[in-house]
Amino acid sequence: MNDRDHNQPAWIIQPLSPYDVAAILQGGCQSGAYMPAVTYYQARQTMNEHGDEVMQYLEDSLGEIPQPPANTSWDGLACFYLSYAVELFAMEHEHLQDWDDDETIILEG
Repeated sequence: MNDRDHNQPAWIIQPLSPYDVAAILQGGCQSGAYMPAVTYYQARQTMNEHGDEVMQYLEDSLGEIPQPPANTSWDGLACFYLSYAVELFAMEHEHLQDWDDDETIILEG
C-alpha cells in the first residue's frame, strides 16, 4: 500500500496536502493550520454529523477519551475533540509532510 492509498476520515472535511500535515504537526489546529477544527460553526457541524466517529477514533487511538479543560462550552467541546482527532491523524501520517509536491492531495475522503 502506498501513501495515496490512505483515506482521510469523513470528519476531516478538507483534503490535506503535505504542507497541511506539516503545519498541523508544527502548530496544531489552533495555529490556523486546519481551520474547520477551530471555527465554532464548522467544528459543531462536523461533530453533529461525525461526532460518534471522532470519539471512537480518539478512544481507539488513545485507549480513552481525553478530558477537555474545565468549563468548556459546547462549541469549545466540538473544537477540542475535533482538533485533537485531526492532530492525531496528522501524527499518524507525519511521514507525508516530507513530500515535495504540495499540489498533490495526499489524503482524499
